[in-house]
Amino acid sequence: MDVGEIIYITSRLVLGALASFFAIMLWSKTRDVAWMLMVIGTIAAYIETVYSILDLFGITEGAALMIGSVPVAAIVLPCLRTIFFIIAFMIMVLRKYRHH
Repeated sequence: MDVGEIIYITSRLVLGALASFFAIMLWSKTRDVAWMLMVIGTIAAYIETVYSILDLFGITEGAALMIGSVPVAAIVLPCLRTIFFIIAFMIMVLRKYRHH
């Protein structure tokens, strides 16, 4: 593993951990559904990051659930984050249109 890979992995883990930490802090202070979905999406993004790094090290090989040659987690995790963000944005947009 070269220096570039170490910087890549470290930066993704540290920045994802910071984003997740602050998202969880926000979650404890708000009960707004849209913001809670944004927090869950951020945490899902960090889970995806950790999974991709474990995959990079070969730890996730031999995953039980596969679709063809692709692990289900590799398909679901990136989509999960985006789904939470889409729902959060839809709620925010609907609120704006209801008030006008």
